[in-house]
Amino acid sequence: MGTLLGDAIALHHGEDILEKVEALRSMAKQSRQQQQGEGRLDSMVQFVEKLSPEELVIVSRAFAHFLGIANAAEAHERCLGGERGTLVIETVLWEVLPNFLRKLDATMKSSMGDDYSLPLTASPFKFASWMGGDRDGNPNVTPNVTREVCLTNRIKAAELLEKDIREIMGSLSGNPPRGMDGTCRFESAAMQRIRDRVGKDSRAPYRITKVQNGGVSDEGSLFSTDDIFLDKDELMEDLITVHESLCDTGNAVAADGRLVDVIRKVSAFGLTLVPLDVRQESDRHSEALDCITRYLGVGSYLQWDEAARVNWITNQLQSKRPLIRSGAWNDNGEIFTPTAVDTLETFNMISEQYDESLGAYVISQCTSASDIMAVLLLQRDAGVKKPLRVAPLFETLDDLNGAAATMDQLFSIPAYIGSLEGRKQEVMIGYSDSAKDAGRLAATWAQYEKQLELVEVAKKHSVDMTFFMERGTVGRGGNPNTFNGIVEHAPGTVNGQFRVTEQGEMINQNFGYADRAERTLDIYTAAVLAEQHTDRPLPNQEWKDVMDKLSEISCEAYRKIVRGDERFVPYFRAATPELELSKLNIGSRPAKRKASGGVESLRAIPWIFAWTQTRLNLPTWLGVGEAINQVLASEDEQTLRQMYNEWGSFRTTIDLVEMILSKSDSSIARHYEDVLVSDPAAVDLGSEIRKIHDGTEQAIKDLTGHKILAENDHLLLQLMAVRNPYVDCLNVLQAETLKRLRANENSDEEQVLNDALLTTITGVANGMGNTG
Repeated sequence: MGTLLGDAIALHHGEDILEKVEALRSMAKQSRQQQQGEGRLDSMVQFVEKLSPEELVIVSRAFAHFLGIANAAEAHERCLGGERGTLVIETVLWEVLPNFLRKLDATMKSSMGDDYSLPLTASPFKFASWMGGDRDGNPNVTPNVTREVCLTNRIKAAELLEKDIREIMGSLSGNPPRGMDGTCRFESAAMQRIRDRVGKDSRAPYRITKVQNGGVSDEGSLFSTDDIFLDKDELMEDLITVHESLCDTGNAVAADGRLVDVIRKVSAFGLTLVPLDVRQESDRHSEALDCITRYLGVGSYLQWDEAARVNWITNQLQSKRPLIRSGAWNDNGEIFTPTAVDTLETFNMISEQYDESLGAYVISQCTSASDIMAVLLLQRDAGVKKPLRVAPLFETLDDLNGAAATMDQLFSIPAYIGSLEGRKQEVMIGYSDSAKDAGRLAATWAQYEKQLELVEVAKKHSVDMTFFMERGTVGRGGNPNTFNGIVEHAPGTVNGQFRVTEQGEMINQNFGYADRAERTLDIYTAAVLAEQHTDRPLPNQEWKDVMDKLSEISCEAYRKIVRGDERFVPYFRAATPELELSKLNIGSRPAKRKASGGVESLRAIPWIFAWTQTRLNLPTWLGVGEAINQVLASEDEQTLRQMYNEWGSFRTTIDLVEMILSKSDSSIARHYEDVLVSDPAAVDLGSEIRKIHDGTEQAIKDLTGHKILAENDHLLLQLMAVRNPYVDCLNVLQAETLKRLRANENSDEEQVLNDALLTTITGVANGMGNTG
């Protein structure tokens, strides 16, 4: 494939460009082989400096395409192209899921006997989406956008179901078997229900009536509301009746064919294809309630303390009278801010949707019980007939530390506990912001400990708690190894069910191909079963004490640089493409929650993305080396080594940091500094950070006993050996492009240079993986 790419470059751009691509590639390979220290990139840099803007684009594209080809070679038969989102449901999972469930059913029978089979309507997997519902810091997601996405999803589901049901209708449209006297040879309750539904003289007893805006239609004409399936239970009832009838009349083979697949699709995807989760910041709800309380003349909600807020919301929930008439905010612009109006209109939009169209309401930046109760009250006031389940998202280290106390207080409020359907509560654990706030090691330990505390709170109040796990890359606190990531969760936090977020690149990687999607479903199933049936004792007190030390030391070292050093933000913005990322069309949301602010306002994905581009990967390892070195130098050395050898969760954490360090390259980061950083203070900080990086590599080796990083992961080392020269080229091209862009803003070359930058960003992301 590489040869074909070279032929294509020569054909479209000429032999001269191909020679330049090959020359740069040769320099990169030679520099990797010689490993001549800080000067190893000099020849590449001098070569790239002579390229025109147009040549930067073409050469960058060549190396980016090669890495794309390498990824395709590692997993062929791609089904998805570059698109994500619901397309993965339509083109891959719609067929893969029922096929996987058939295999799971067959495995159960072969392993456990014919008496054990997957129930017909079983749905081990449920899918949901943020797209069109996540308005956290994203002004582009308006109530109308969510409304349109909900409708679009129902239309997509209707089209898919109509196609499937028309296929089975053709094969099932004949009459059931009859005897010599013309009477039906089989009688059953199912047959009676069918006659009641379609008429006793119907020549097509297995026809299914038309569904509008979310179902299937018989040929023909207009119909009344009675003929419309508005929720999946109505459609499922007819499908189950047909299945039972076929089985009762001796047609079990036909019943267990495509009909079973459709039943399982309806069970998994319903009439909405994929429900949307709504997400919004807690401050937005407080602002809306503040406008309401001032409109009512009862004071300022924002000025009340937590006890006053909880007391007022509790009283309002016990009242049947709405706080404010719908639309009153439009006539009182002097009180209701535009953001408060948007929030209130969002709840009105929620009240209009079918029950299946929306899933959970996730509250980001959640810090208190009133933050959760506020959403309950706003749903009630908007007339939401079946309120969305409310899921607090605990993100920062401080929020995680207070999560158990918050939920304990909440479950002690009768008005709230009485609102929980089936006493079920969903809690989302924010890996990303806690890792950005405190560093990977401290955040990981806080997540582990605080989840255990939440489990105990749930037991205390007899609440069935489901954890919503945010995934993502290692720097964001996630674990790209799905099986280990599930099995190594804190004991008692999975219990046979959990929710998980698959982010951007991982959707494509895990579900973009039919074989990979089936493999991913298999891994999730195996991991949940393994976690449920594996006895994993809690860490002993000695291990906990050492983890507390590691956490404290690493957090202090991380924050000393990221929060406490005034040189850090200028260095970060100069030495990485962070500022340029916000200008390019990358990601589904703005790079920052708010236009102002420093690192704390930056979203986790661009935070990781920027550091990955420069190959420094700082968020993953900063603070880890200092913590390990201090404990290895103390009386706890043997305990730390025992923890690595015997405690799976801790070993996984260290191994993931080691894996990311094996992909890092401080000489590349140094090159970005040389080209882009002019402030002497920032240059000095860069040198200090690279020394910390190198020291962390050595600390990991000292703990693991490895001579080279990730020495046991032979596949990773082999892949990176192939990819590194090409990523090196892209890094040098990117640094040169950034230099020219920053020196020539608003020039005629800006658009061409932006194209080159976007190409290098995509290429480095493909080469490195673990980007967001």
